[in-house]
Amino acid sequence: MHAPPLVALAVGACPAAASSPPPWLASPRAAILAAPARLLRSRSGTLQLEAKTAWRAAGGGRGPRVPAKGAVLASYMGAEEVVGPSPQLDEDELIFHIRRELDEGNLPEDVASSLEELYYNYKNAVLQNGDSKAYEIMLSNMMALFDRVLLDVQNPFTFPPYHKAIREPFDYYMFGQNYIRPLVDFRNSYVGNISLFHDMEEKLRQGHNVVLMSNHQTEADPAIIALLLEKTNPWISENIVYVAGDRVITDPLCKPFSMGRNLICVYSKKHLNDYPELIEMKRRSNTRSLKEMALLLRGGSQLIWIAPSGGRDRPDPTTGEWYPAAFDSSSVDNMRRLLEHAGVPGHIYPLSLLCYEIMPPPQQVEKEIGEQRVISFHGVGVSVTEEVKYGDITSHTKNADEGKEIFANTLYNSVVNQYNVLKSAIFRDCGTAASSTGISLSQPWR
Repeated sequence: MHAPPLVALAVGACPAAASSPPPWLASPRAAILAAPARLLRSRSGTLQLEAKTAWRAAGGGRGPRVPAKGAVLASYMGAEEVVGPSPQLDEDELIFHIRRELDEGNLPEDVASSLEELYYNYKNAVLQNGDSKAYEIMLSNMMALFDRVLLDVQNPFTFPPYHKAIREPFDYYMFGQNYIRPLVDFRNSYVGNISLFHDMEEKLRQGHNVVLMSNHQTEADPAIIALLLEKTNPWISENIVYVAGDRVITDPLCKPFSMGRNLICVYSKKHLNDYPELIEMKRRSNTRSLKEMALLLRGGSQLIWIAPSGGRDRPDPTTGEWYPAAFDSSSVDNMRRLLEHAGVPGHIYPLSLLCYEIMPPPQQVEKEIGEQRVISFHGVGVSVTEEVKYGDITSHTKNADEGKEIFANTLYNSVVNQYNVLKSAIFRDCGTAASSTGISLSQPWR
């Protein structure tokens, strides 16, 4: 399956593309950000979020959580109250603590080196957003990450086949949201077809299952989706179940963020054969994960995100242009069959993500865990289009293999089409004028 060309929209549909400089040449746009939770040092020496930033469920059940008084949300997203960062934190203290834990044998050398490198990359990115409190926000977030990484190195967390987001006593979900939030230029970010996310919520309330067939761009994808939808669709933001590869549950710097998401943990086909002696173990693990997913779907009201490409998008090695990686038709078909056999109504939507500038993956797929993380402040986008029904798409063919390919291609082409629209909105300064037939862009947080 080859990627369709990532063409720009016609200049007539987006006059700004011809007359305005692209956003990467313009002056940085300031994002309106909230101060993160204030960090307190416990008697054991670890850093903890102040208790008043905890979230509580409203009314229990399946309804969306609502922030308690003092919860951390961007003021740009409508928060009424935030808690300021601790004025006691400084850069020297963070670097000192990282190196001290290394010297005392509490942090492996590669983890300590990655943390320090990440600090400077994250700092440079966050300071691009122009917010007056960007430095304090950045430092608080990095102190929180350092604390979480150190705790996990000392007492490693093992992910089960189905992992539910850890929200207390430490709220790993909000930790991830607050870490990625200052990297997002909300003024140059867009959601495609926000009304369809409302339609999904209605189906989920009725007990139906929904599957999002998506491209995958960065380790921050779950946070990007949640940030763009947290004001209008908080239930979706907090309750998506992501089909996640083993790298995000084993990389020491990635694990704390993964602990805040609902995950079905699998071994990607791209890395299944990395170590021959582990192949059988990985296959058994994937079988257990599929059984967990089947049980979830039988219960209904599940929202599953999956990237049928089996990994993150990469740029074209010749042109350097980023594009959605092709969908594996077998992965698409396996997910479709699980959905159909659940015994409750199920729906499949194509979802497109454009956010690679925030945290692009290595140019090539790497075998070893522990990649270098290059980070930027940038606009992002997420878009979804109407449900794609297998029967409607494949009614003209009776060949099962051909039907699989047609269905996967239909989903993939929709993802690429949406990607093109988001690309014109974000990179060509077209904004909502990049909207096209079937794809209406908006900024629902404004």
